[in-house]
Amino acid sequence: MNIDYFLRKQELNLAQISTKFIRVKYLDILQSSEKLIGIIGPRGVGKTTLLFQYIKLSEQKALYMSGDDIEFSNSKLYALADEFYALGGRLIVVDEVHKYKNWAQEIKNIYDTFPDIKIRISGSSMLNILYEKYDLSRRLLLQNMGTLSFKEYLELTNEIELKNYTLQEILTKSSEISKELVFEHKNLYADFKEYLKFGAYPFFLEGIHSFNNKLYNALDKIIYEDIPSLNKIDYAHISIFEKLIFFVVSANTPFSVNVASLSRELGVSEPTLNTYLQILDNTGIFKAMRKQSKRISKKPQKLLFANTNILYAYADKTDMALDVGVVRETFFVNCFNKIYYSDIGDFVVDDNIFEVGGKNKTFKQIQDINNSFLAVDIDFTSNDKKIPLWLFGFLY
Repeated sequence: MNIDYFLRKQELNLAQISTKFIRVKYLDILQSSEKLIGIIGPRGVGKTTLLFQYIKLSEQKALYMSGDDIEFSNSKLYALADEFYALGGRLIVVDEVHKYKNWAQEIKNIYDTFPDIKIRISGSSMLNILYEKYDLSRRLLLQNMGTLSFKEYLELTNEIELKNYTLQEILTKSSEISKELVFEHKNLYADFKEYLKFGAYPFFLEGIHSFNNKLYNALDKIIYEDIPSLNKIDYAHISIFEKLIFFVVSANTPFSVNVASLSRELGVSEPTLNTYLQILDNTGIFKAMRKQSKRISKKPQKLLFANTNILYAYADKTDMALDVGVVRETFFVNCFNKIYYSDIGDFVVDDNIFEVGGKNKTFKQIQDINNSFLAVDIDFTSNDKKIPLWLFGFLY
């Protein structure tokens, strides 16, 4: 395959890429001096756009290829890299790398052969289960790219720049911060309600009326393409993933996991079910929740969706009425990487106890607990321990 095909296609794509809004956290990682960096994450979060923005802003001669390009699948990655290097190219970008057969070995060979070439790849959230075979783990810096935060959604829709806040800042200055933001951005609270329905994925910009269908398509591809191909799962077992999703959306509360009962109902062994639950967690469909204790269990106690957009989309698809409490908890837990259920209050994060609720939520259940807070569905607060729920969307 002539390399000109890829360079021409790259230029056509770059011409359509805007750099007005960039997820700076991830761009900074790509622009670091590391030789081999991988961006992984669920479908639809903007990995491809980020890679093109990186190329557009780079001073190095770059070659972009995508694993879902039929011409690329019929080519040899190493041979293309060799030809491009001879032409003075020093930046190789491979999107959807998991779709290219034998990618890990060829990436390793490129890494070892060309000392001054940079390699950037993107792939499924489950990419990390594949690269260890060729010992890429010592060479590859892997970064998980999540969905848009509420702060990023506001920046994208309003073409503004906003500040991130640390958890400690939110816990100590929520009154000051929330008033400042709400008074400066009059539609902030209304925007938050919209974000919960369709703001986590940047393709909402293509139209909110088609948003759910595009999200369904992305989720279906995860279930029917990514999961079977990356995990060597019998296609007949795909229905089990669909049933698990239905159980979670129809529960209308955080879904309690009883592995023994579920394995009997689904007709699979308990170890297999635990593996499937972990896969759905890795794909960015579920958020597996565990209870904090001296010994944290590997098995999830409850399941929530990985963001409220998925929850709303599946509820719409199945004509389910949503409980607002589940929406609030789904948003809150997905603001944190490490969060656990608590016997006191609802959740614990960094030894802080949180109760999540509506505007009438009181401190009754946590009134005598140190480092305890309410995360409440309100616009702004005058009490630093009663924190607006949306403010946790400013953590990144």
